[in-house]
Amino acid sequence: MRIGTSKNSSDVDRACVERLGIPLMVLMENAALKVVKHLNIDEYSSYVIICGAGNNGGDGLAAARHLYVLGKKVEVFIVLNGSGNMSECCKANYNILKNMGVEINEVSKDENLDKLKTSLLEAEVTVDGIFGTGLNRDVEGIFKKAIEAINEYSNYTVSIDIPSGMNGDSGKILGCCVKADKTICFEFYKRGFLNYKSSEFTGDIMVESIGIPQSTLNEFHNNEFILEKSHINKNLKPRSKYGHKGDYGRVVIIAGSEGFSGAAYIATEATVKSGSGLVTLCCSRDIQEILSSKLSEAMTCNYENTERLLELINNSDAIAIGPGLGNNEGTLELLKLVIEESKCPIIIDADGLNVLSKNLNLLKKSKNPIIITPHPGEMSRLTGLTVAEINSSRLDIAKKFAQEHNIIVLLKGYETVITDGHKLYINPTGNSAMASGGMGDCLTGIIASFVAQGLSPLEAAACGAYIHGYAGDRLSKDRYCVNARDIIEEIPYVMKEIICEK
Repeated sequence: MRIGTSKNSSDVDRACVERLGIPLMVLMENAALKVVKHLNIDEYSSYVIICGAGNNGGDGLAAARHLYVLGKKVEVFIVLNGSGNMSECCKANYNILKNMGVEINEVSKDENLDKLKTSLLEAEVTVDGIFGTGLNRDVEGIFKKAIEAINEYSNYTVSIDIPSGMNGDSGKILGCCVKADKTICFEFYKRGFLNYKSSEFTGDIMVESIGIPQSTLNEFHNNEFILEKSHINKNLKPRSKYGHKGDYGRVVIIAGSEGFSGAAYIATEATVKSGSGLVTLCCSRDIQEILSSKLSEAMTCNYENTERLLELINNSDAIAIGPGLGNNEGTLELLKLVIEESKCPIIIDADGLNVLSKNLNLLKKSKNPIIITPHPGEMSRLTGLTVAEINSSRLDIAKKFAQEHNIIVLLKGYETVITDGHKLYINPTGNSAMASGGMGDCLTGIIASFVAQGLSPLEAAACGAYIHGYAGDRLSKDRYCVNARDIIEEIPYVMKEIICEK
């Protein structure tokens, strides 16, 4: 699913009209039909349509016409400022409704608000078409009062393309905003919807096509996507009946020290359960024995044995480093060794990131792809920005850091960001039932496994995040909380389900 900005949407509309010869009225008609599709016309019979004077309002007026033709009770309101000017297509749909005998109530002064409030209270559904994605100023005057009336009196609200009052790119609330129960947007999932607080205003989000060719959408797109199950299905392949363990990759996990054996265990088990052919854990000598007794499908060595460690590094298909190592000089030396000697992609997590934050120059020394998997606190240490600054602009910060250092960034959190600085994915899976220790270690193991099995580093990170979260979503349906061990046991079942889905 494509993520788009306000400029993407306007560029696509312009190309359709000027190059393809698709009239804007055709796109508006298609949009209106998709809105009506989501208005539960079999259940509801009374609607209030409240529009602005732009093309978003035109969508609303066209939707009102279709509802009227279907025999629904429809009350139409148009909110106008002093000039009363409408866009050409909005005016055309306004005139069509007038010609059909549909009353259109103009809301331009305070006294006209009373009828709107009464109608909102009586109608089963309100359709919001006041402002579109291009809004970049604070909502004031009669528009603010109309939005406040919707929020106070509407029984159920559906917004067209974006809740009126929200900036489509940042998700910022411009003074006040409609609180929708559902938002029907067209062709693009709005970038602003990825703001942490936007869901309070968007409600459920549906993305609909309005007949724009894929080639045009691809031309005016920033290469940003919401991950979907079909994408994971394309990347994870069924196993060949002739496959053997050597075909599914050799992974080295460098993790674990005294007091932190759990992180090493979780990362290693997740790697095994994600399908790697051969997995070796390199941990500190003082915990090797206990981990060897617990890890029946993985080999172990201690990273104090430098000769053996180098041998493993030189013969692996993926290396993960960091979980449970400790934020110390020894971890830094291990990270330097891996970056300088490895011949395969590297996944850096946890304490690997902590020591990296003070030694970012190491990234320039790598001859192979690097994936980092920070949570916002670790990203703060890597960038020097506050956690609040990172959370307010996650996509742009992750993208910039990936570009500057030529790496892949997986920035954890609600709607995890995965980017190589050019292409960007948002992972929609996962939930707060998974908020417990060890989850990041588990994700690191899954990603390492997918890299070793032949996925590109970017796709391995994206698929790993999706599988990890999807397992958590399945488990949390009947559990209050989900821990890393639960996820590990679920991974093979989730992979089988997605791989086998047609």
